[in-house]
Amino acid sequence: MCLAFPPLDLTPLAPVGVAMLTLALRGRSPRTGAWLGFVGGAAFFLPVLEGISAIGPDGWIVLSLVQALYFLPLGAGISLVARLPGWPVWTAALWVGEELVRGNVPFGGFPWARLAFSQTATPLTPYASLGGAPLVTFLTALIGGLLAYAAVVAHRAYRARNARAEEAPARAWRALAPAVAALALIAALAGGGALIPTPASGRPVTVAVVQGNVPRLGLDYLGQRKAVLNNHVQATHELARRVRAGEVARPELVVWPENASDLDPYAEPDAYNAIDGAVKAVGVPVLVGALTDTPGGEKVENRGIVWDPRTGPGDYYVKRHPVPFGEYLPFRDVLTKLITRFERIPRDFAKGTRSGVMRLGPVTVGDVICFEVAYDREVRDVARGDLLVVQTNNATYGRTSLPPQQIAMSRLRAVEHGRTILVAATSGISAIVAPDGRMIDKSREFVPDLQVATVQARTSRTLSDRLGAAPEWVLAALGLGAACAAAWAARTAAKKNEGN
Repeated sequence: MCLAFPPLDLTPLAPVGVAMLTLALRGRSPRTGAWLGFVGGAAFFLPVLEGISAIGPDGWIVLSLVQALYFLPLGAGISLVARLPGWPVWTAALWVGEELVRGNVPFGGFPWARLAFSQTATPLTPYASLGGAPLVTFLTALIGGLLAYAAVVAHRAYRARNARAEEAPARAWRALAPAVAALALIAALAGGGALIPTPASGRPVTVAVVQGNVPRLGLDYLGQRKAVLNNHVQATHELARRVRAGEVARPELVVWPENASDLDPYAEPDAYNAIDGAVKAVGVPVLVGALTDTPGGEKVENRGIVWDPRTGPGDYYVKRHPVPFGEYLPFRDVLTKLITRFERIPRDFAKGTRSGVMRLGPVTVGDVICFEVAYDREVRDVARGDLLVVQTNNATYGRTSLPPQQIAMSRLRAVEHGRTILVAATSGISAIVAPDGRMIDKSREFVPDLQVATVQARTSRTLSDRLGAAPEWVLAALGLGAACAAAWAARTAAKKNEGN
């Protein structure tokens, strides 16, 4: 399954991996299924999350194994429901349930590497506009279950044919009919995606995304912060120069990435003046990613600030889902004594309390910051905007699998909500994604980059927007119900055998 995710993008291997795991679990006891599920989860998460090793191999291994723990109940559940009629449906529903729990518990969850995020440019992608990422996960797992079912039927037919070689070939072909039907259903699911409209029309608006890059030099901490801000200021002045020279169209709004200014512009006059000068030079509102102190200085806020060329900083969004153990430290008093590395988090990031829908020039934008794009609820909440914005800082994980995986999430979100998405990253990958998931522009990593394009601002809502979280909860409940029914049937059968 890990090979289906960026950067390799061997997308058909996601359902193949699901099929292989399902076949390994069929016929096992729930206990054995649980441990096999954990082994499969570790084999998946360790390579797919290898980018985490940039902050330390221990953090990568621990996080991967913690994620693999969620495959314990998944493995047990699949071993149970695989005994029921129609088991490919129930196994697929269990995948949705696993992702629901993993994406919410604990500390708000970690929904990275969901099956849906491997299918962001495939025939299954359009289904996101109907039922969001959970429906795409369900269909990916369903295809895997159907492949497993076809393999089981074909194996049985082969064994029966060898045992009764004298039987007519026609009877052997009839035994294969269910496998053929399963393959036909897979083809229908893939072909059905092409029939789902993914509209990309809307009101044209010209936008610019600024990637200022980060220094790759041995500067001290303050020097790094100043250099990153200066890079984005200079890039914006360069954008203004190109506009004046007629080299690019004049944008109506500009987006900077997360952490473009780690110097608090409200408290640092030099930072304020540098940002204000760049915004005035380009002459249009800029969404500025900045770190600011809370009143009293006890915590830090990760903000997206609407900076107007005439009135300066105005409306802002504070990241609502800071990263546990990265931007805030649970159990701080205990962990700082055990792990000295956590001293690098001297202050916790505050959690925002309101939506990131803001007015930016001629449109409203829905802002999410960094890995918030992986969360259905956060993105759905701001999809009321005409455009979606993802401000991110991937410099720590540069040239690993994580930046392309994050871009893949943005492509799925574009289709899911029918919105153009502007991804602004300090060092890459920055991108402009059309509402139908097409890549309009995409940067390389660790280079300055300016992206200017006329995109479509849209207000219509998709069916996925209207249904909200309902498909995920319904599918998860379906899987849980099937597992309970299978467990009850197994227990009843065991008691009956004991009685006999």
